[in-house]
Amino acid sequence: MPELRASALVDAPVAVVAGALIDTSLLTGFGVKVQGPLLCLGDVLTGPFGVKLAVTRADLSGVSAAGGFLELHTDLVTTGAGTLVVDRVRWTTVGGVVGRFADVTVGRGMALRVLEKRSAALARRCAELVAARLVVGAAIVRGGRLLAQQRSFPESHAGQWELPGGRVEPGERPEEALVRECVEELGVPVVVGEQVGPDVPLKSDLVLRIHAAELAGGEPEALEHNAVRWVTADELPGLHWLPADRALVPALRDLLS
Repeated sequence: MPELRASALVDAPVAVVAGALIDTSLLTGFGVKVQGPLLCLGDVLTGPFGVKLAVTRADLSGVSAAGGFLELHTDLVTTGAGTLVVDRVRWTTVGGVVGRFADVTVGRGMALRVLEKRSAALARRCAELVAARLVVGAAIVRGGRLLAQQRSFPESHAGQWELPGGRVEPGERPEEALVRECVEELGVPVVVGEQVGPDVPLKSDLVLRIHAAELAGGEPEALEHNAVRWVTADELPGLHWLPADRALVPALRDLLS
């Protein structure tokens, strides 16, 4: 199976680059049909000529999709100068002299042009996300379970599940905002830990950043939501998450395991 590689250095943290990679607005310009605004594990992409690719990886390490004769892999490596983005495209070549000729003259050239265009778009999106406003969320873990809360509004999202949190106010540190939001939504203080998963794009100028957290006392209550629930790692994929939280399921499963 032939393989084409390309690499580029992006001046942004790996969490930002990983978030930009799951922003499906980067794919629609290449004739790819997607299921939603964010790329999630298990999604199916439809490319030119009806090619279908299933997403097999979408986390801090990068993104992979495969189907039929084609595999796409993007790996992320943290360096002192930024994040190294390594793209690998693998495909099955039609047999014979004609197939090999088309592979060299058409397939590889087309793939290189697409990767160059995607690399430029990725760098632009990363610059936007670095400067974006921040929403913070808490991945609160207790006894091997994750706390989720069920939305009551707006109507379009009522019944869906999300992690507690909210917007960072001007002059407020993200950790301070997360503590405040947990008190307002759950009635409990938390101790904020490290970031979990990528920065998830919500809008062109707004991103969601999740931090691991532990309860500092009290029992969480649904003060602003329909319900709260402690979820196991096996239950995570089956929960009806908001799109942004669904994109974080692989990272949340890793956190619980």
